[in-house]
Amino acid sequence: MDLLQPIIKPYAWGSHEALARLQGREVPSAGPEAELWMGAHPSGPAGLTRRGRATTLLDVVARAPRRELGTSCARLFGDRLPFLLKVLAAERPLSIQVHPDRNQARSAYAAQQAGGGSGPYADDWPKPELLVALSSFEVLAGFRDPAEAARLLAGLGVDALRPVVELLRAGTDESVLSEALGAVLERAPAERAPLVSAVVAASRRLARSAGADASAYGVVERMSHHYPGDLGLVASLLLDHRVLEPGEALFMPPGGLHAYVRGVGVELLANSDNVLRAGLTAKEVNVRELLRVTDPAVRVPVVTPTRVPGPGPTWLYDCPVAEFSLHRVELDGTGGPLVPATGPRVVFCPDGSVRLRSEAGGTKPLRLGPGDCCFLPASDEDIVAEGTGTLCAAGVGHSPDEHGALA
Repeated sequence: MDLLQPIIKPYAWGSHEALARLQGREVPSAGPEAELWMGAHPSGPAGLTRRGRATTLLDVVARAPRRELGTSCARLFGDRLPFLLKVLAAERPLSIQVHPDRNQARSAYAAQQAGGGSGPYADDWPKPELLVALSSFEVLAGFRDPAEAARLLAGLGVDALRPVVELLRAGTDESVLSEALGAVLERAPAERAPLVSAVVAASRRLARSAGADASAYGVVERMSHHYPGDLGLVASLLLDHRVLEPGEALFMPPGGLHAYVRGVGVELLANSDNVLRAGLTAKEVNVRELLRVTDPAVRVPVVTPTRVPGPGPTWLYDCPVAEFSLHRVELDGTGGPLVPATGPRVVFCPDGSVRLRSEAGGTKPLRLGPGDCCFLPASDEDIVAEGTGTLCAAGVGHSPDEHGALA
């Protein structure tokens, strides 16, 4: 068992309070703190100490993948921990984005490397994601039904959007959503500022009405304070608006368009940093590649956790991917064998005080408090969890996904 020193990513959309409060540090933090990375991605590997020597989880796994990951996991994924656990703390909206599937990532990354290495792909892995809310978490995730999207855009009364509305109304399948997205994002430069200004003004007016769509328009108005003049404000009306309550979750398949608006949550994803952006960001956007990768048929499902045996009340957030699965354990003075019981695991404690120990002995017990996390290699078996608090335990998934995760 290794106590991890997670990496904080200071992206501009991050909170000045959430991660600092979680880790018991001074509030507010000096700058925005957006993501807490608890994993082994080259862009931010967590630190740890082995035999008195400071190292990283990335190096530990690379030196002995079969011991750290287990034979089965190493056979499937080589010397790479297949998942990355994060805490997201969004004070401002994130970009409208999409992630590639395995084949897309492999081919695009190879072409990028052959062309000199510069481009939007950070690695050759897919990036399916699971988001579990720790607070109320507002998201834009997956396309709306074409008829609903047409109604929202038409309700703005903006003449420049009439061709997009007609396109949506005439469409016979989901592909019309990608066409509509392209029609918004690929506007001529001279048309962009007037269009966004008209859409924001109309959204502000409609958000104050008593109409059924007031909340959808309200999101546009609120985001406009952070990203004035951004075409992503218009495109956001094509996406489904949801608010997750604590414990609720969404699964983001590859190709699923989404944007996080505000909240704190645990995110578990394949060990990749591939993000294609198209708006609501100061970072590089790549509209053409995003449109190529986006799959308008992808729906972003709500994941209903399943109650399973564990050391206390335990829920499994199971997703149709091979790279990861997540268990949430609630301990109230209880204890018992940790789940998952085998393979590599990263365990995060959002609250309480929990003790992990090896029932077989030989491993020093480890105590986790709020904001603490640890790595359990495959060689650490028969781990018992006890105490009072919550654990989020990330492990390898149970089945290959439709995009060829095991290829």
